[in-house]
Amino acid sequence: MGAPGVVKSGRSRIVAWALWDTGSAAVGAIVVTFVFSVYLTSSVGQDLPGATSPASWLGRTLAISGLTVAVVAPLIGVWVAAPHRRRVTLAVLTGAAAVLIASMSLIREAPAYLAPGLVLLALTAACGELASVPYNAMLQQVSTPQNAGRISGFGWAAGYAGSVVLLLLVYVGFIAGSGPERGLLRLPAEDGQNVRVAMLLAAAWLAVFALPLLFSAHRWAGVEEAPSPRLGLFGAYRQLWRDITGEWHRDRNLVFYLVASAIFRDGLAGVFAFGAVLGVSVYGISSGDVLIFGVVASVVAAVGAVAGGLLDDRIGSKTVILGSLMAMIAAGITLMALSGPSAFWACGLLLCLFIGPAQSSARTLLLRLAQEGRDGFEGVAFGLYTMTGRAVSFLAPWLFSVFVDVFHTDRAGMGGLCTVLVIGLLAMLAVRVPRRLA
Repeated sequence: MGAPGVVKSGRSRIVAWALWDTGSAAVGAIVVTFVFSVYLTSSVGQDLPGATSPASWLGRTLAISGLTVAVVAPLIGVWVAAPHRRRVTLAVLTGAAAVLIASMSLIREAPAYLAPGLVLLALTAACGELASVPYNAMLQQVSTPQNAGRISGFGWAAGYAGSVVLLLLVYVGFIAGSGPERGLLRLPAEDGQNVRVAMLLAAAWLAVFALPLLFSAHRWAGVEEAPSPRLGLFGAYRQLWRDITGEWHRDRNLVFYLVASAIFRDGLAGVFAFGAVLGVSVYGISSGDVLIFGVVASVVAAVGAVAGGLLDDRIGSKTVILGSLMAMIAAGITLMALSGPSAFWACGLLLCLFIGPAQSSARTLLLRLAQEGRDGFEGVAFGLYTMTGRAVSFLAPWLFSVFVDVFHTDRAGMGGLCTVLVIGLLAMLAVRVPRRLA
């Protein structure tokens, strides 16, 4: 018999769980990275008065959003420690994100719309990050200790696939071209109408792919599940403090892992965040080719996530993480020594190949370490996982800029990202993993 709320994995449950990751591409790929944020900085805020640039306002806004997530994520983690609360919490956060994305269709090309656009972006990013807490905790309900790695890898691959398909749909249907009408739909570019309509598609994409999970998850928790006590706001934080201090006294290893994973995950995010910048400024990639590279990179990362998940169940999560980080560091150092588009494509795709396994196994190892502690701790652990990741999210951007400034070349920025990966690798070496979980 498994723990209460733990079920044998079924194909329909796994697919429903992974499809939410597919839908979340609307937040990560469209809102935060490629489409809406670019629309705000390049079009909406183009004639913004004052000395502060739209890009600077975007950075400040996302910093506030990240701080909000760091504060609220542990509270969400405590709340969803009970499996029956995960679906409701996920539904509220996902629904809020979909409504916010749809509201972005109201943001027109005028400086007066920059502030409300940034608010919508910050709230959407926060909802997406916070929704990952109950979503990640649900991994325990659709997997067993023997296949958690494969299922986690499948989820990451579904997310990358969603990014590829949605980016292609938006680009081909709404963005492609340079005339007054854009894309196959021939939508007017004036006043950002093509981008604004694309946001409605992104909102629908998120909602549709989230529905299978939201409609089925209430049947996953076992009947043996004990009722959880009601916790108010301050009661949840008091419970959180008891969980943290109890885990610290019981086994500090999980706390060490949260710190180590936060560092190397920030390095992984930095590679994605600054890859396009380096491709254009250093390696001669055009702006159009960078978008194509992003699509191909997502496919490669998805393949890597699936392959890494299969390896995870055979050789262990920690081994996959360490191997992926070492391969990425080697590829990054090689890229710094080379020049030209071919070098960027080869080394860049190699980096992306190992990002997927590292991300997937990081989530799987946390689940397994949390299950070693006590029943119901998964929600708390994933709340802390999100919080610690946000807490060090400044590290990769800061070291990137330091290396660029010290060596007076953008190429050196990769050295800063590799430094973060090296620190994360060394921190992971200190994490103890029981032999049956390694």
